[in-house]
Amino acid sequence: MSEGRLMIVEDDTDISNMLRIYFQSQGYEVAVAQRGEDALEMCRQQLPHIIVLDIMLPDMDGYDVCRNLRGNLRTSHVPIIFLTQKDERSDKIHGLELGADDYITKPFDLEELKFRVKNALSRAKYESLTNATTGLPSGGLIEEQLRQLMRREDWGIIYAGIQGFGDFKDEYGFVAGEEVLRFAAMVLGQAVDEAGTPSDFIGHISGDDFIVIASSKDDVPQIVQAFRDRFDAEVGTHYDWKARQEGVELMSLAIGVITSEDGPFYDIREITEAASGARREAVNRGI
Repeated sequence: MSEGRLMIVEDDTDISNMLRIYFQSQGYEVAVAQRGEDALEMCRQQLPHIIVLDIMLPDMDGYDVCRNLRGNLRTSHVPIIFLTQKDERSDKIHGLELGADDYITKPFDLEELKFRVKNALSRAKYESLTNATTGLPSGGLIEEQLRQLMRREDWGIIYAGIQGFGDFKDEYGFVAGEEVLRFAAMVLGQAVDEAGTPSDFIGHISGDDFIVIASSKDDVPQIVQAFRDRFDAEVGTHYDWKARQEGVELMSLAIGVITSEDGPFYDIREITEAASGARREAVNRGI
């Protein structure tokens, strides 16, 4: 079982290769980016569970990368550890002010870095900040976003699940099931990128249940359509050739939608109950 997805943002290939080989030997899935923009794009494609980030990069400094990640609701929860030659006290304070979880200066001890990565991941899991499979926000982070709706006048919620997921997992196993969940998280992120805004929140509630909190109700129909189109176009790749040839019924999305116009709502329980009811109604209507 993987220890988690680790992203290394480092333009020194000797250091990045050493870190990649070492953390892979520790059971991590490791992605490497040599430029800040590459790191941001890779985060949009698949959220890492933790990021080890250099400050001195060829295109933008690590402070800007951290600021961008912390300023986007979809990446604001990902733990960030700065690993840099900038060893002035003011540099460290600036990094921590931007929201970094830790700050390590070069030269560094691999064992120390390993435990700092492990501890940051443990804190995130203990606080129920992320789903272990998809890396998306969960638990308290979702509840916090729902509470903020009480103070907003324009919003929309998309509550999505995967019909047929249980049967698929029974047939193909839990590893294949986790791949489907990561696939769903990826295409949902792509749909929000295409039709929503960086202020839109994506969360993984549990199992095959996902939530999008859109900053504008007007964006919701386009996000839903983009999510359906991408999911339906690619979900077949998770089945074997024989099943596809026999025309097996593929997994599909069950999506409920509510907006600020469906209120007023007075607590988050009313919102979640309304979203669940909207999804049940959508399933009953076959949409």
